[in-house]
Amino acid sequence: MFVLIEGGELYAPEPLGAGSVLVAAGRIARVGAVDGRALAAAGLEVEVIDARGCLVIPGIIDPHEHLIGGSGERGWGSLTPEITLREVVTAGITTVVGCLGVDTTTRTMPALLARARAFKDEGLSAHIYSGGYDVPPVTLTGSVRRDMLLIEEVIGAGEVAVSDRRGTAPSVAELARLAGDAHMGDGPGRLEPVRRLLTEHDVDPAWLYPTHVERNERLFREAIELSRRGVAVDLDTVEQDLGRWLTIFRDDGGDMTRVTASSDAAISSPRTLTEQLRSLVREHGFALAEALPVFTTNPARVLKLARKGAVREGHDADLVVLERDTLAVRDVIANGRVMVRQGQLAFTERFLTESNRSIHLHGSRQRPL
Repeated sequence: MFVLIEGGELYAPEPLGAGSVLVAAGRIARVGAVDGRALAAAGLEVEVIDARGCLVIPGIIDPHEHLIGGSGERGWGSLTPEITLREVVTAGITTVVGCLGVDTTTRTMPALLARARAFKDEGLSAHIYSGGYDVPPVTLTGSVRRDMLLIEEVIGAGEVAVSDRRGTAPSVAELARLAGDAHMGDGPGRLEPVRRLLTEHDVDPAWLYPTHVERNERLFREAIELSRRGVAVDLDTVEQDLGRWLTIFRDDGGDMTRVTASSDAAISSPRTLTEQLRSLVREHGFALAEALPVFTTNPARVLKLARKGAVREGHDADLVVLERDTLAVRDVIANGRVMVRQGQLAFTERFLTESNRSIHLHGSRQRPL
């Protein structure tokens, strides 16, 4: 089965102009001119998505989601439920990285791995970090290294708490042994432990990935400086103020190839990521081609996902069709499977096929689309 996205304005994320994208066997087979009639005449089964008047972008990569729910730091009643697949794909997210947080007792690595594999079974690309706030980290096999070697879904260590009262105050030497994804608190130490990693230990800047670096302005200024030294930094979209921080990052000379955005979904929705992309373009003056790498090519590079984050021949067929005027998500393809069609789910999660459950949750902070 082929999928042909026809006649859209393509962003790879750089603008390519009007064209089509042919998808075959889960990969992008052709970008540019595609003769759909010739495919049909050859007797091939082709699903055509008419993207004329729309924009076609790479699938969004979310490098930080609490897939099995948040930690409930304000008591048992504040525990949050699992993230659902439909929440992810309707936001245009086609690759997700799950993590634990402060709670590594009731939220476990086996449960996180199981959730990622459930997403993969449905067609999404899903990975996880090994560990949580604690050092030494909780793991599946007894060490982060073994987890990464033996378990396909594990792509690093995270989210380790640094300069955060909720963490275990790891030493710089302990962080050097991990050298993974670091959760930044707003403690007075800020990014000093990360800077010491670079100056006192043989740690490649590419091994480090501090997140939540927008917690306060002094922390953020340090993150800008770290980006110039080759460290990728991540901004969460929980407060929906990405435009403010990314404007500062750009204007103060931060390395725009070393900055990413993540939803930190648990309390917040995965769709805040797409909403903030929309806000960057419509409210903060970013060109779409300037904003897109923060959500696509940059996280793909940081996470070493070589076939992700771009509309390129040979890449995984992760594609999103956006309405031109509103930048609303219209169609989503993940690994060649159509997940969202004309704004509606194009599939039913497997666990619902024999269920009579109906779940409707509306957070008090939910904004109209």
